[in-house]
Formats: sequence, C-alpha cells, structure tokens
Amino acid sequence: MDFFAIRALRENHPGWSLLRADTAPLALSFFMAAFTVPNRRNLGRQELIDTLDDVLFRVHESLGESSFPKPAAEYLDDWAHPEKAWLRKYYADGRDEPVYDLTAATEDVVRWIEALEGREFVATQSRLTGIFALLKRLVQGSETDPEVRLTELRAERDRIDAEIERVANGDIRVMSSSEALDHFQQLTGQAKDLLADFREVEQNFRALDREVRERIATWEGTQGELLDEIFTNRQDIASSLQGRTFQGLWDYLMSPSQRAELLRLLERALQIEALQGTAGLQSLATMHQDWLPAVEQTQTTVRRLSQQMRRLLDDKVFLENKRIITLIRSIEGHALALRGASPKETVAEMPAHAVDVGLPFERPLYSPTGHIIVDDAVDIADDATLDADALFGQFAVDRERLRACIDAFLETADQATLADIVEAHPIEQGLAEIVGYFQLAAESPWAVVDGEQQQHLTWTLPDGQIKEALVERLVFVRPA
Repeated sequence: MDFFAIRALRENHPGWSLLRADTAPLALSFFMAAFTVPNRRNLGRQELIDTLDDVLFRVHESLGESSFPKPAAEYLDDWAHPEKAWLRKYYADGRDEPVYDLTAATEDVVRWIEALEGREFVATQSRLTGIFALLKRLVQGSETDPEVRLTELRAERDRIDAEIERVANGDIRVMSSSEALDHFQQLTGQAKDLLADFREVEQNFRALDREVRERIATWEGTQGELLDEIFTNRQDIASSLQGRTFQGLWDYLMSPSQRAELLRLLERALQIEALQGTAGLQSLATMHQDWLPAVEQTQTTVRRLSQQMRRLLDDKVFLENKRIITLIRSIEGHALALRGASPKETVAEMPAHAVDVGLPFERPLYSPTGHIIVDDAVDIADDATLDADALFGQFAVDRERLRACIDAFLETADQATLADIVEAHPIEQGLAEIVGYFQLAAESPWAVVDGEQQQHLTWTLPDGQIKEALVERLVFVRPA
C-alpha cells in the first residue's frame, strides 16, 4: 500500500474513524461487553440500550455525567448511522424491533485493541509447527508427479510405523505444559478468528448482491437479457472464491463423520492434565456450537439475497405488464375514436416476406363422419358384493409424530441420521413415512440431504414381510 491508499483508508474506513472518534473508549467497551466477550450476535435494540446504560452508569460514577451526556439510544443511533457504520442495523424476520450487529471493520478494531493489552504467554512453537504443516500440505497437495507423491507417502508411512513401534515399546512422548499451553492458545485464537471471519464473509456476500441489484435497477435491455444477467450473477456469487470457500466450510461442519471426530477431540482436549485450570478451557466444549449459528446466519443471508433478487425480477415483470396494458388501452382508445370515421388512407404497414394464398380447390372435400353408438345401459350392482375396505383403508402420515421422534432423539445427541431415528422409532406406515421425514427436512433449516451418500432403511409390515429402501443420506442437527 502506498501513501495515497493509506490516506484514503484514514479518511473513509469505518474502523479508522472509530479509532479517531472521541467516543471510541465508550463505544469499544460497549462493543466488548455486548458482543465480543459473551460472543453474541444480532441483539435487539432495547437489550443493547440496557447494556449501554450499564456501561454509562459505571463511567458516570468515575467521570461524571458531563463526560458522555447523551442518552444511550442516541449513542446507539449515532454508531449505527451509515456515515459511521460501526454497527449494522436491520430488521430480522419475526422481530418487531430493529436488530444490531457489529460490522466486520468494527470487529477488526476490537480484536486489535484486545491485542494491545499484551499476553503473558505468546505462542511461537505451535505457530511454527502450524506453518510447516500448512506448507507441507500445500506442496504435497499441488504435486503432480506420481513418483514424488509415492515417495512422500512411503516416507510418511515409515514415520508412522516407527512411532507405532515406539509406543508399543512403552516410549510415549507427551507434550510438556508449555507446549500444551502454546497449542491451546493458538487453538482458541484461531477459533475466535474464524467467528470474526463470518461477519466479513456475510458482508462480502451483501456487497456482491448489492452490485447485482444495482445493475438490475438500471437495466435497459430486454426481459430475456435481464434473466440471463440475474442467473449469471447469482452463479457468480455462489462460484466466487468467497462462495466456494464458505461452501467448503459448511460441508465440513455438516459432515457427520467430521462433526463426530470434532466432538471426540474436544472431549479429549478437556481432559488434558496440563491444561487443567487454564482460563477459557471450558469454552472448548461449546466452540462448535458457536460456529453453527454464525454459519447458519450467513447461509440465511445468501438465501435472503436470492429472495430479494426474485422480488426485483417480479417488480420488473409488474412494470413491463403495466406498460403493455397502457399501450393496449391507448390502441383501444384510438380505435374507438376512429370508429365513426374510418381512415381512407393507409393506417399502418407491416412488412412480410410472402403472402399466404389459399386456393379453393386446395381444400379437401367434405367427408361425413361415422355414427358412434354408445351403450348407455347401467347395471344395478348388488350392495352385498361391494367391498368398502379399500375406501376406509386409507391413512395419513402424522407429521407431528415424526417431528416428535426427531426431537426426542436430538435431546441426547447433537445430530442424527434418518437411519438412527428409524432404528430408535421403527417405521409404522412404510414408504409414506420416509417421504414425510424428507418433507420435514426440506422445510427445516437444521437438516441437510447429502446426495453423495446413501443409507439403507428396513421396516416390517403387519403381515411379517420385510421391506428395504436405499435413500439419500438425511442428517438432522439439533437447533442452536
């Protein structure tokens, strides 16, 4: 970055303006107390006003009320104003009051301020090993020569075999307390960085969509070209570097095997003796629970962008239809005006490549159709021979019962596949019940269908027959 780029950031960047503001100490302490320390997002206006009142009360006790004389609501509106953009103010679905969240620039400033406080212990060894591990994966993952890949894999296998032999002989190397603390500090730091990245990812998605909507609002072409522009740019959002990396993160978090491995590792980490008593150790147990709501909110933002694009398209269609109706009414009005006095001259000319001529003798002769005889005799049926079992044997799948089965299983587990739920609550109504589970999954934001994997389901009919079905893998996740 050169001098002019840095000067432009100083004049326009919201984070820099926050650092230069007179209310920066009050704003930053409030942002930490309301958002970053409790790790919360999307807070209502009244809740934030109450929190800011508490912060102002403690400040006024020491500095007096003249230090910050405005009420909490005015400070909140000032910080959420587009000129400052320290907070993002919007209305969420199902909420009557406005909702606030930190912007990506504000969170960067908060984390930088927290870093200025200094740390008693600075992780260096784990950072170095992490750099080596990333560099190794980068080089090995980009290697195209099969012989080189095989040589590296064999060397890795030999190292693992040697480690297995040492452990089998009782030679187990355990991390020292300093090494464990080193890795723990880097782990918690990267977990916080990941949460901070979600806000920036969401902001980038909104910026991409804003560009698309600006092009749609100023569109002067045809309707077909507009549709092509919408779908092309919607694909650009999903296939952008930001979209691909975020989708990879979502797939990783929603993978049952990856989530199960993550939970096992977190449980084992909590039992490490060298980390007992370390501040923030218990936060590891809920680390993945903090990620899921943030990721889900970003996914909701992407879905909302698609809905907004659809509404923009509907508005365009409405305006086009209104214009067509106006033209039709104008033509009808001119026709009514000329009804009494038909024009003698040419009114309009329409170019044509050829004139269609229909000669009389080219028409086929009349061929009379044959008479159709319909047998309309009605036989009187004997009521005693009618079987009404087929009429009264219909059934309906109780979706509330299926939802209760899912909730009951998720009370003791973070996630469950359809096979797990069926094993705990056997299928009673056959294939229709399986379709009911997939309908619930389609309507729930806490379920995902993995089309790349399949699962095998079995159930027993009342007559003892065993039925089987091979369906796509369906995973239900406990709502955060």
